[in-house]
Amino acid sequence: MSRPAVTVQPDRGEASVALHRIADNIEQVVRGQARAVRLLLCALVSGGHVLLEDVPGTGKTTLAKALARSLHADFQRIQFTPDLMPADILGTSVFNQRDQSFEFHPGPVFTDILLADEINRASPRTQAALLEAMGERQVSLDGVRRPLDELFFVIATQNPIESQGTYPLPEAQMDRFAMRLSLGYVTPEEEVEILGAQSSGHPLERIAPCVSRDVVAALRVAAEAVRLSDEMKRLIVDVVGATRGASGVRTGASPRASLALMKCGQALALLEGTDFVTPEHLAEVAVPVLAHRIVLEPEARFSGRTGVSVVREALAGRIEAHD
Repeated sequence: MSRPAVTVQPDRGEASVALHRIADNIEQVVRGQARAVRLLLCALVSGGHVLLEDVPGTGKTTLAKALARSLHADFQRIQFTPDLMPADILGTSVFNQRDQSFEFHPGPVFTDILLADEINRASPRTQAALLEAMGERQVSLDGVRRPLDELFFVIATQNPIESQGTYPLPEAQMDRFAMRLSLGYVTPEEEVEILGAQSSGHPLERIAPCVSRDVVAALRVAAEAVRLSDEMKRLIVDVVGATRGASGVRTGASPRASLALMKCGQALALLEGTDFVTPEHLAEVAVPVLAHRIVLEPEARFSGRTGVSVVREALAGRIEAHD
């Protein structure tokens, strides 16, 4: 049965209710992933994009489809392969003999929610085709700039356990993602629930939109209005700055990372219905926002150091000091 759409104005209380309703709707389909759903919504409301990195079969594609259905948004999926070309993503101009002119045929990037499935299987040239779209919400082709929809949101997936036939995402591409998330395996009890839910069809076919797609724009306005004190701004700069001077780090998090941490912190505060960002909000989103942007020296990687450990070290002591 269809649920009535919820419309909200940029009011924090109503926005929080709408976000929780979207989360509940998604969790009807994606079981046992409450934290991932929570962070995915934070990225959406912050205006950023998400990289889902996990083993096959954990529900990455289902999560993207459930989000699109919950928002009643347009959805496109691109299966990235080694022979995929930029035109397969962006579109191309075709000559119309009748009109004696070129007509632009838009590619799948012209949508609301784009699933870039197994993005690291495409060549660097094809991966780079998404850079402008993700960074500026526009596509430049044949000297013409074509704007994308205001809702435009990329969910990219990649499999971390395969290396044959893959092309690692370059640092510039990684920096375009507001968050990198991992779903992981669910508990045995939750896996039993998944089996029961899919014994008579996929639950994805049974969920209906729970908010109108225009709500996302209102949620983003509401998130921007969440108060961020000078002390919290300083905390963001201190944590991000600490990643740049950490041992074993070749390249730390960029100023773009500071902006993403700020916006995701505001989005999380909005989800929780609070009027201001706290150190706890920043601590919760710091690892998914910052860790994938850190480039380690080869020696540090071989010794077991990771971007996650660098961010956790940067957080240590600083969060308590600002409480």
